[in-house]
Amino acid sequence: MLAIAEACARREIAAEVSLVLCDVAEAGILRQARERGIPAEHIAPGQFRTKLDDAAERAYIQRLREAEVDLVVMAGFMRILKGDFLRAFSNRVVNIHPSLLPVFPGLEAWKQALDYGVKVTGCTVHFVDQGVDSGPIIAQETVPILPEDTAATLHQRIQECERRLYPKVIGALAEGRIAVQGRRTVWKHE
Repeated sequence: MLAIAEACARREIAAEVSLVLCDVAEAGILRQARERGIPAEHIAPGQFRTKLDDAAERAYIQRLREAEVDLVVMAGFMRILKGDFLRAFSNRVVNIHPSLLPVFPGLEAWKQALDYGVKVTGCTVHFVDQGVDSGPIIAQETVPILPEDTAATLHQRIQECERRLYPKVIGALAEGRIAVQGRRTVWKHE
């Protein structure tokens, strides 16, 4: 969120962060957003650990509609979104994941990559669908796995990559330079 908000403030991307919603009441992202003058709210996720319950989903949809968002940008939101939410924002929900999808979906992807022994991992920006990290891929960037890497050092380098790639993709989406064609995304040249 910070990388995107800062890129917007520097006018590197033609967009603005109009609202930050979070499912964790004490999350630092809420304080960081407020410090930058961005409206930020906690909405309790409800009774489920991995998804929003129906009332929470309706509350998220309502607040996003009230804020008239054009794009829902997820970052660290560890819940699967389902039908009504995705229909309300069809092809307008994006996420970033710390692996080169479709490999290593789900939690702690950097650990999965390290444990598996691959030599390269990275991050992926993708549209969100009803699966787990399974939506159409928009962009990817690679990160080499170094012999001395630990889970912590690898995760840190992937996060640095994410902070570069995500604002770039958000900017291209805001400018209408990315189109979805089935499972494929196409970047339009300027």
